[in-house]
Amino acid sequence: MSRINLLSQRLANQIAAGEVVERPASVVKELMENSLDAGASRLEIEVEQGGTKLIKIKDDGLGIHKQDLELALSRHATSKITDLEDLENIASLGFRGEALASISSVSRLTMTSKSADDVEGESDNSGWKVVAEGQEMDVKLSPAAHTRGTTVEVRDLFFNTPARKKFLKTEKTEFSRIDEILKRIALSRFDVQFSLTHNQRAIHKLLPAKSDQEKQRRVAMVCGPAFVESSVFVEMEGPGLRLWGWVSLPTFSRSQADLQYFYVNGRIIRDKLVTHAVKQAYRDVLFHGRHPAYVLYLELAPAAVDVNVHPTKHEVRFRDSRMVHDFLFSSLHKALAELRPADRLADSEQDNNPYAPFAGSDGASSPASSPGSNYSIGNFSDQSRLSLAENTSSNYAYRPNTGQPDANAIHSQLENFARLTAADAEVPPLGYAIAQLHGIYILAQNKEGLITVDMHAAHERITYERMKTACQNEELKMQPLLVPLSIAVSQAEADCAETEQEALLGIGIELERVAAESIVVRQVPSILRNANIEQLVRDVLSDVLEYGSSDRIQEHQDELLSTMACHGSVRANRQLTIPEMNALLRDMEATERSGQCNHGRPTWVYQSLDELDKLFLRGQ
Repeated sequence: MSRINLLSQRLANQIAAGEVVERPASVVKELMENSLDAGASRLEIEVEQGGTKLIKIKDDGLGIHKQDLELALSRHATSKITDLEDLENIASLGFRGEALASISSVSRLTMTSKSADDVEGESDNSGWKVVAEGQEMDVKLSPAAHTRGTTVEVRDLFFNTPARKKFLKTEKTEFSRIDEILKRIALSRFDVQFSLTHNQRAIHKLLPAKSDQEKQRRVAMVCGPAFVESSVFVEMEGPGLRLWGWVSLPTFSRSQADLQYFYVNGRIIRDKLVTHAVKQAYRDVLFHGRHPAYVLYLELAPAAVDVNVHPTKHEVRFRDSRMVHDFLFSSLHKALAELRPADRLADSEQDNNPYAPFAGSDGASSPASSPGSNYSIGNFSDQSRLSLAENTSSNYAYRPNTGQPDANAIHSQLENFARLTAADAEVPPLGYAIAQLHGIYILAQNKEGLITVDMHAAHERITYERMKTACQNEELKMQPLLVPLSIAVSQAEADCAETEQEALLGIGIELERVAAESIVVRQVPSILRNANIEQLVRDVLSDVLEYGSSDRIQEHQDELLSTMACHGSVRANRQLTIPEMNALLRDMEATERSGQCNHGRPTWVYQSLDELDKLFLRGQ
C-alpha cells in the first residue's frame, strides 16, 4: 500500500461528479432544479447530440451576483442553506452545492448571469460570465450581454473522462432520458413555462398552467390523453398531510410501472413505502402483474421529511413512515371505493373535464346510493334483490327465468320501460335493462346511450363487497392452535414480534417471544386456519419491519372471500328476468368498486349515442 495522500481538487471533483453526473439527463435535472430554486418562470432547454455535445439552459430567475459567479463553481457553495436548522427544513430542490462544481469538472462549462443587484450603474443588458473547462479551479470572469437570469452552457460532456463517455447509450436513448426529466419537472411546476429543442428542432413548448383545465392539459401532454380520460382527480387531507393529483381507473393499467409520478413537496421521488401504499390501494381491483398509473402530490411540513438520504435526492425518509403509509393507502383506497357508475358516466359527458373530483371525506354519495333513492321496476320487491343471506348454499339471489315470456308480457315491459325513460323521468346512471345477450351480458339503456354489463363479473363484485362488509362488521374471530407453532426467526424479527405484540393481536395473530431468535404462534384468524401459518407470520413481520404495518391478514382473507364470491355468483347462461337484471344494475350503482370484478376485469362499458352514430356513419 502506498502512503496516504490528499486528493487533488480536480480528482475530488471528478469523483463527486460520479455521484451527481451520471449522464446528460443528470446535468439537465441539476440545472433545471437550480433555475427553479432561483424563482424562474420560464426555462428554455437546448440540447445537441443527446446532450453530449451541448446542453444549454436559460432561465429568467433571480440571477447570480457578479462576485458570486466564481464561487458558484466551488464545491459545497450554495445560497440555499447556511446552518443545521436549514438542513432540517429544506424547501429547495438543490442544496448540496455540488452540482455546478461536478458538472464543470467533466465538461466545458460557461455560465452567464445577471442578477437584480447588478442593474444599478450598468445597462439593462450587461451581465457577467464565467468559464471553466475541467480544470482544477482555473475559471475566467468577463462581462457579457445578458438579461436578468442565468444561462448555463455545458459542452463536450465527459471530454476529459473518456471511460465515462463510453458507457453512454445512443443519442436517441440519451435524449429520451432528457425528455423524461423535462416531463417529470414540468409536472412539478405547473406555473412555469418550459421549452425543449433537440438538434435545433422544437420538441416541447409547455405554457404555464394556472386553471384546472390548463393543468389537466399539461398532464395530458406529458402522460398522454388516454391517461387523463381514464383517471380521476383526488384531493384528501389528513393531520399535517395533503394528497392531491390524478390516479388511473383500474381498467387503465400498465404492464410496467412506467407511468407513475409521485412528488413530495414538489420533488419527484421513487420510494418503496409510497409504491407499496399505492399498490395496496389497488390490490382489490387490478390484475396480478399490472401496475396503476398516477400523478400524485404529497404536501407535508419540510421538517417531517428528510430529503438528504441519497446523492441524487431520488429517495426520501419520512419521520413518521407509518403515518404517511397509512394516509396514502386509506386516501387512495377510499377514492377508488367511492367511484360509482354515476361518476364515471358524468366524466364521459364532460367534454372539457374528463375526470370527476372527489371531495374527500365530505364528498356526497352518488344518487344511486343516497338514502331515499327509489329506482325500481314496477312492483319489483326487495326479495328479488341480491342478498347473500337469502341463499347461502348457492348465493343465487337472481332467480332463473325458466319460461319464455309471452307477447303480452313483452308488450307490458316495453310500455313500462317507455314510461320510466320518458323525457321528464329521472333515470339512474346505469339505466334500465332491455335485454339479456347470450345469457352473459345485460343490455341497458340510459338517457345518453347503451350500457353493456357482464352479469357474472358484476355479481361477483357485489357479492365480494358484501362478504367483506359482513366480516368487518363482526369482531375478528381468532382460533387457538391446538399445538402452538414455534418459528425460528432473526433477532430483528423477534424484536418486532415483541414490540408490536398488541398491533399484531389487532389483526388476529397472537405471538410470544420465547428466545432471542424464536417466537411461538398461539392464535390466528379462524378464516385462515388452513393457510401456511409460518409463511404468513414471516410475511407479516417482514412487512412491519419495512413499512411499519402489514395487511397480509386482510389480503389473505380477501383472497378467500374473493374465491367464495366467484363461485357464488350468477354464471353464464342463467336467464334473468327484467326485474332481476334491474336489481343487479341498482346494486352496482350502490356498491364500492363495482366497475371491476375481483380479478380486475371491467364489469360494464358505456357507449353514447354519438359513438353509436359514428359506428353506423349516421349524420355523415
